[in-house]
Amino acid sequence: MPISKIAFLETYSLDDNEGIMGAILVTDGDTKPLEFRVTAPIKPTNFQKTLYGNVLMEHVLVELISVPLLAAINQEIDLILVRDPLFLGANNKQGVRVIRVFNHDGTAAKSGTTVKEITATNGEISKLSLETLKKFENELAEIKDKLAPIAENRNLLEPFERLQTACEQVHLQKTGE
Repeated sequence: MPISKIAFLETYSLDDNEGIMGAILVTDGDTKPLEFRVTAPIKPTNFQKTLYGNVLMEHVLVELISVPLLAAINQEIDLILVRDPLFLGANNKQGVRVIRVFNHDGTAAKSGTTVKEITATNGEISKLSLETLKKFENELAEIKDKLAPIAENRNLLEPFERLQTACEQVHLQKTGE
């Protein structure tokens, strides 16, 4: 069954240590937008920073951004694409697979993950990497095969740029700038 709806999940860091926003863009297989959601800025307190230590950002990305955003969308999605490897923890919180997509640059994979390479031919030939948790590595080859036709025509990283710009616009509207 082909991928017909993709969720792109991203974060946006606010200036002056004002926190971090999360956003999700659900698209069709041509990456045309179907639904958009954004979180309010999340700013961990100093006490939370102390208690969570080096797992704070994973907690923020998985528990405070991805879980609420995925629960809020109305669309039935086939796949979730992310750029930040900390979002891969959301694989343990819901049933739709979370895959990290990034430029193939020889970067080592996060510990406990598996990576597959995909060729993107959307105007120029480039290599992208797909990464997921090791416990879902048996699904990665099939996901790669389903994403390949989309990557032939669309830049799989471009929707993340749209999300960054949309978050910036939402933040500016809320601050009245």
